[in-house]
Amino acid sequence: SKSPSPRPDRPVRYFIMKSSNLQNIDISQQKGIWSTTPSNEQKLNRAFLESSMVYLIFSVQGSGHFQGFARMASEIGCEKSQDWGSAGFGGVFKVEWIKKESIPFQFAHHLLNPWNDNKKVQ
Repeated sequence: SKSPSPRPDRPVRYFIMKSSNLQNIDISQQKGIWSTTPSNEQKLNRAFLESSMVYLIFSVQGSGHFQGFARMASEIGCEKSQDWGSAGFGGVFKVEWIKKESIPFQFAHHLLNPWNDNKKVQ
């Protein structure tokens, strides 16, 4: 599917995507796809349809780093990917990686999340 056009009259949304391992992020960067748990799908699809742009910031649990960020490039479909095995993931969606670099959380400690009691973004 074609990448969405920016919709300047709508907000930009950001989500931290926690991965259980670095291999999933490597697969995503190579194939331009991602899959999340079914409980996240509705929230991400709604953001994709109602926002001008959705950015996904990736972090491996326990790494103390962000591994990069991507733009959500399609809605989440019903098709599942065998790349992640049967680990309880939902449908696959396209992502366009913008930055593929490990960045320590300490570089973002000045960013606070107002929707999470102003906790640091990590």
